[in-house]
Amino acid sequence: MTAVVTRFAPSPTGHLHIGGARTAIFCWLLARHSGGRFYLRIEDTDLLRSRQEYTDSILASMRWLGLDWDGEPVYQTQRTDLYNRYVDRLLQSGHAYWCSCTPEEVEAMREEARQKGLKPRYDGRCRERGLGPAEGRCVRLRLPASGKVLFDDMVKGKIAVDVAELDDMVVRRADGMPTYNMAVVVDDHEMGVTHVLRGDDHISNTPRQILLYEALGLPVPRFGHVPMILGPDRQKLSKRHGARAVIEYRQDGLLPQALVNYLVRLGWSHGNQELFSQEELVRYFDGTSLNPAAAAFDPAKLQWCNAHFMRETPLPLLAEMVAPFVEEAGLGTPAPQRLEALCRMFRERADNLRDMAESFRPLLVPAAELDYRQKDADKHFTGAGKAHLRALAGIFGACAPFAAENIEAALNAYVADNGLKFKEVAPPVRTALMGYMGGSHLNEIMAFLGREETLARLERPQGGV
Repeated sequence: MTAVVTRFAPSPTGHLHIGGARTAIFCWLLARHSGGRFYLRIEDTDLLRSRQEYTDSILASMRWLGLDWDGEPVYQTQRTDLYNRYVDRLLQSGHAYWCSCTPEEVEAMREEARQKGLKPRYDGRCRERGLGPAEGRCVRLRLPASGKVLFDDMVKGKIAVDVAELDDMVVRRADGMPTYNMAVVVDDHEMGVTHVLRGDDHISNTPRQILLYEALGLPVPRFGHVPMILGPDRQKLSKRHGARAVIEYRQDGLLPQALVNYLVRLGWSHGNQELFSQEELVRYFDGTSLNPAAAAFDPAKLQWCNAHFMRETPLPLLAEMVAPFVEEAGLGTPAPQRLEALCRMFRERADNLRDMAESFRPLLVPAAELDYRQKDADKHFTGAGKAHLRALAGIFGACAPFAAENIEAALNAYVADNGLKFKEVAPPVRTALMGYMGGSHLNEIMAFLGREETLARLERPQGGV
């Protein structure tokens, strides 16, 4: 396969949202699949709305998702002279002309066309006037008199647009700034982009950009337009559907590989496979099997996907990932080996890192600060329950060494020797240790707590809850 060059071109007018993230992932995978290059371009020409904090957030989100880019990011605000050199080429070749029409005059033309039932468009009145540069004049592309713009979209198939549907678009505004379509064409050519994958809200720009490529005598890249992500109700995706910016998913405690996997599956498939490693995604994603129909966002499916990757993540890495959430929860900075032990006990019981960190709380606070769930305490700290706790405190106090296997053997012997059932003894012990009827195996919990903390928890209910 010929090496592919792709790009992702966000505008820093907000944080990276999941629709943009999916486009970035598709572009990254397509380039990496072929051993090609993936570039990042910051389209920051909207000076009023662009902010450095959003640029920083986009870069951080990309890094968190594992979407490394080649070279340094390109900033459009630093390339105005380059764009204008290409505009001058269009003027010199006769493919563009100066226009003195004001915005008000152009709007009047469009309104007149609407009144006549025609497509609202600029009527080309400056095409043959031979105007030169002057204050208040823009530059327009001279479209062909007739014909069609044809392209084979990677997602939607063959598309044809009649030139008569378009008008002589502005390529340089009266203030001397190139327009969006002009800058994009120049950038994509200068960066060597071979494939442009983007949201289908850009599909109306594609015929115009192809006409610019042709007017400049440049090779036209392959285009693909992916449908927007919809909410479960098939309406435009928004926060009310549970959607978040990428940075918010990170703060929510999702794993980056889970978000990548979920977003890839919203619009692409490989047989019936649902879950992929990054290596599998790179191997299989070749730009085909992209679905032209819009996919619906399902927060529950994303959580399911995240839970899977939490279970599959190696414990040392999972411990490293959950550590900031443990600190944020005010639970200190446990040693890595203790975090690994906690992850082993709780990762089957949590859907995200934030919830998992919170589930550690009963084992990271001292006995005196352990909160009891009242209904569990009332049910299990009965006279019989407290008697079991007193007896076991003596047994575990003499258990040496205080390790999981010895603890389990001592607990089982107490149940057997006293003709009891495990379900008579375990609930008060679990509630004393955890504060509620939850958590891992009792022997694992006690081994983690250590002898002194275990005995303190077994003894506390004796003084009342």
